[in-house]
Amino acid sequence: MRADRLVSLVLLLRQHGRMSATALARELEVSTRTVLRDIEALSAAGVPVYAERGRNGGFALLPGFRTELTGLNHDEALALLVAGSRRGAQAFGLGSALASAMLKVVDALPESYRDTAAGAAERLLIDPETDLLSRRLTEEEVPDAVVAAVLRAVFAGRRLRIHYAAEDQAPKWRTVDPIGLVTVRDRGYLLATRSGADRTYRLSRVLAAEELPEPAQRPDRVDLDRAWQERSTRFRAGGDQVTVLVRLDPARREDLVGTALAVLSEEADADGALRLEVTFQDPRHARWALWQLGTFAEALSPPWLRAALHDRAAAIAARYAASP
Repeated sequence: MRADRLVSLVLLLRQHGRMSATALARELEVSTRTVLRDIEALSAAGVPVYAERGRNGGFALLPGFRTELTGLNHDEALALLVAGSRRGAQAFGLGSALASAMLKVVDALPESYRDTAAGAAERLLIDPETDLLSRRLTEEEVPDAVVAAVLRAVFAGRRLRIHYAAEDQAPKWRTVDPIGLVTVRDRGYLLATRSGADRTYRLSRVLAAEELPEPAQRPDRVDLDRAWQERSTRFRAGGDQVTVLVRLDPARREDLVGTALAVLSEEADADGALRLEVTFQDPRHARWALWQLGTFAEALSPPWLRAALHDRAAAIAARYAASP
């Protein structure tokens, strides 16, 4: 609808300052001619939008211009309410703020949308606490003081001193330059650099945190999604990776591939079974993945993995050989 597009145009100018007609058209997914007509309509309605000529020109709002643009259509309100139902905010200590914001969103809705949007949101459940097998998702506890200090440093662009307990190591104080925060399956992570090198810290392992007065050494803008993907790739490529040759029931292929780091080769045997060469993070990862598949998979190599699975199966059989 044109009214929604006009509101979006004003919001773009408020957020980005001066923008060219081409940039506005790209953001609004319309033609530049449509943008020019919308600019004329805004001017006629009293919105102080003006044009700047020249190579770096474009359209802008008069400095200090503010207007209340709180109207939401049904789908926009529903999207916000559904987003508010996600539990990721809990990882950053923003649960109460999110709940308060959702109340304000509902209150700001036109009366005709209020009941229908809230009712529709009740019919969508995102990330419940248990899955179909009633396995409860574990939430990591992070002290409020730690979350508050980390958030302040991330948003203010200041350096951060953390008392961090890395796995199998004694806690140590580290001074880092925070870049951003990521939540994955209710686990919060701090992306930072330390002495110029990329570092990723799990928030639940931060025992204490102090915001420092000096500014963080970091870029003004960051693509967190790309940064997370790059660090995830490096993490999977690290450690004591092992390569395993597996003979597998085709019905369980996705179960194996879903846990492996990579599939190096794959072929079918004469009887229809699959023969795959896959890599795992380390020996423990390989033992766990193959054990989960039971008799649907057979590790053909390396010999130490066959021996480990044999010994574990033998121990289980011995445990259940006699009556309790």
